[in-house]
Amino acid sequence: MRDVVNEIKHANHLVIFTGAGMSTESGLPDFRSENRGLWEKFNPDELANVQALENNREEFVNFYRYRLQEIKKFQPHAGHRILAKWEEQGLVKGIITQNVDGFHHDAGSHHVMELHGTFRAFHCNDCHKDFDPEVFFQGKDICDTCGGTIRPGIVLFGEMLPENVFIKAEEETLQADVFIVFGSSLTVTPANMFPMLAQERGAKLIIVNRDPTPLDRYADYVIRDKSIKEVLEEWDTQIKNAT
Repeated sequence: MRDVVNEIKHANHLVIFTGAGMSTESGLPDFRSENRGLWEKFNPDELANVQALENNREEFVNFYRYRLQEIKKFQPHAGHRILAKWEEQGLVKGIITQNVDGFHHDAGSHHVMELHGTFRAFHCNDCHKDFDPEVFFQGKDICDTCGGTIRPGIVLFGEMLPENVFIKAEEETLQADVFIVFGSSLTVTPANMFPMLAQERGAKLIIVNRDPTPLDRYADYVIRDKSIKEVLEEWDTQIKNAT
């Protein structure tokens, strides 16, 4: 752990990559886990896609209203806040995330690249007029301008990742000399290309995840025996004690 802290302290361009494990430590269940209430009410495989939006609007709206309701029950944990503090201190240059809950922003991070979009913003699927999430949560799902469906600003199955976000994430990755993964299985493409790209360009690759990942063999450090929150608190304490 001391070696990792030394890498962080002396990094010129530290980039963070977070997956579902970052959010599950806040209590938010993993979207893909079948051992959760979501699967008792809905089948995400059938509803989290473009076809459902176009052909099964009512169920689509109910599904995402339920997901927004679930997210609102939780908040960022100490690890999110430590990353925000590190950004303010200049240690972290950017956070690339697969998560759509907006917890990094809620914790105070600003330079966040949300590869799969976010529940922090809603818009009309037809005319793209912006709507506040609270409006959707309270029951409004029809655009008052064109009559289109109001939807979350996330990437549905069958849609492309936002090009501007993807390009920015690639730019940050290419500059990274230290790249840390928190809570990702690194099995979802094309998001999982970023850690490998960083490693190929000479960055130190650090993976913090409960389960093995396909990229563990390429990593300089792999941590599986601690939670993300514990790891970040320990690193933060060591950084403060060293200054």
